[in-house]
Amino acid sequence: MEVLKVKFKEVLASVLPITTIVLILHFTICPLDAVSLYAFLLGSALVIIGLTIFLFGIDQGIDPIGHGIGDKLALSTSYAVLITICLVLGFFISYAEPDLHILAGQVDSVTSGQFGHVVMVVVVSVGIGIMMTLGMLRILRDIRLKYVFTAAYGLIFILSLFSSADFMAIAFDASGATTGAITVPFMLALAGGISSMRKSSASEANHFGLVGIASTGAIIGVLVTGLLFGVDKLNGSLPEETVANSNLMVVYGSKLLPIAWESLLSLLPIIIAYLLFQIFSFKQKRNRVIDISRGLALTLLGLIIFLWGVNGGFMIVGTKVGIGLASMDSKVPVLLVALLLGLTTVLAEPAVHVLTHQVEEVTGGSVNRILVLIFLSLAVGSAIFMSVLRVFYPEVHLWMYLLPGFGLAVILAYIVPELFVGMAFDAGGVASGPMTATFSLAFIQGIAARVPSADLVVDGFGMIAIVAMMPIIAIELLGMLYHAKTRQASTNAE
Repeated sequence: MEVLKVKFKEVLASVLPITTIVLILHFTICPLDAVSLYAFLLGSALVIIGLTIFLFGIDQGIDPIGHGIGDKLALSTSYAVLITICLVLGFFISYAEPDLHILAGQVDSVTSGQFGHVVMVVVVSVGIGIMMTLGMLRILRDIRLKYVFTAAYGLIFILSLFSSADFMAIAFDASGATTGAITVPFMLALAGGISSMRKSSASEANHFGLVGIASTGAIIGVLVTGLLFGVDKLNGSLPEETVANSNLMVVYGSKLLPIAWESLLSLLPIIIAYLLFQIFSFKQKRNRVIDISRGLALTLLGLIIFLWGVNGGFMIVGTKVGIGLASMDSKVPVLLVALLLGLTTVLAEPAVHVLTHQVEEVTGGSVNRILVLIFLSLAVGSAIFMSVLRVFYPEVHLWMYLLPGFGLAVILAYIVPELFVGMAFDAGGVASGPMTATFSLAFIQGIAARVPSADLVVDGFGMIAIVAMMPIIAIELLGMLYHAKTRQASTNAE
């Protein structure tokens, strides 16, 4: 009960700033209609309740399952079995990720089906499955992370040279969106399980990096698909229902069953994997099975409530706030709000809390989770600010951010300690979760729909890509500070 109370306080402190910003805007420069305001307030309450239950359930269910599977895979002597299991797990976990379905639905809707929902989810999941498998093999073979990221982003750079701006924006967004509420905790636990069993000199560093490697598969999958499609331009328009007023009961009532079904699908691959491992490998005692089952049930309940709140209130209000602020004569309010939203929305991401707790645990408290949260918050604030600038100024292209940004990230990977390389690339994925894929993306698309010079596909997407990039650089810079501090401490001790 005490753990639940602690998580509730953390979540409350994370969600209240976003709610406060929207309320201040409503009562000052950007008033909302009554239905949207009530939908948002109800959504905020559901997010707080759902996120608290979800994080508690992760600790009880997903985390021990991931560690258990990781332990068993590390003991496997057959690479054929290992590769097969990783490919299947990677595909189905990604296919069931709610964030990916949210983004794929938005892409399908905005492009009027030119890049369909199912096609996008499948190609991203294939990419994730392949790269997650390579990431697991990397841990087993003790290959340095910097070499893997150099090769992966080198391939992405080559593919980007031949890709259209539309597919590039969607590809990098998919990278961030696919590492969400289900994928991240499971992958972190999986990597932790294998790393702890390997007991190599890099076992601490090997706890991180798998999420970052897997997320490159999403980029590669979409870029390859874009080249195979041979489509130079995707036409986009904001669907009317996104901004239309509706009855509060309709807004929430129509979403509960689809969200419950999607959430069940999200957990189903993990549940099936656990059952198979329990029958053929784990053979855990009855009390342990009951504890994990209770954790899975709480995770499912929390995820349903969380996504219900996000989809019911946050998305509609995000679009309306973006349209309202972009309609003003001055660009200053929308830029300031973008910065504030970025600083606060990352704190409400469920996977961010999972990652920061693991960082503190793995480093024995030497890397404080609050410090990691501050660095992530500043990074995402800057990212959403940069995204709005790109919408207002068409001469600023997405590649102008991503090429130097990811280039710097790869260079820093050769300078900072190995632990921070994996931590940084994982942070890029976890910072762009359900809050970013819904409220922040809807906010940017609302602005893009209102600015005459903006392209809704090129400028409306790409924001998640920048949000995924900036935390990588921020955490690597934190790693440089940590390295300098430890060197100074050792020098003083001598």
